[in-house]
Amino acid sequence: MLILAKIIIAIVALLHLYFLWLEMFAWTTRAKKVFRKFPEELFEPTKTLAANQGLYNGFLAAGLIWSLLIQNALWQGYVALFFLCCVAIAGIYGAWTASKKIFTVQALPALLGILLILLHKFL
Repeated sequence: MLILAKIIIAIVALLHLYFLWLEMFAWTTRAKKVFRKFPEELFEPTKTLAANQGLYNGFLAAGLIWSLLIQNALWQGYVALFFLCCVAIAGIYGAWTASKKIFTVQALPALLGILLILLHKFL
C-alpha cells in the first residue's frame, strides 16, 4: 500500500510540474488548447496571473517531491499528507468555482493518495 501511495504522490507531483510549465511558460501557446473555454483574448492579459498560479503549483510539486525524499517514515507521511491536503483543497475549490473537471484531474488523485497513506498508517 505504501508503494502505491508513493506512486500516486509522484503522479500528483508530476501533474503539478506540468501545471507549472503550462501556466508559467506556455500560457499563450499550449494553454489555449488545454483551456478551450477560456476566452482567447484573455490569455495575453492574464499571463502574469497565470505565471503566479503556476509558481504555486511548483511549490506543491516541490513539497510532494520532498516528501518522497525524507528518510524518516513518520515525517515523510506528515509532509506528504500536508501537501496532498493542499492539493485536494485547491482541487475542490477549483471544481466548485471554475470547472468540475478540476476535481477529477487534481483533487481526486490527491484524495486517493491521502486515503492510501492513512490506510497504511492505520491498518
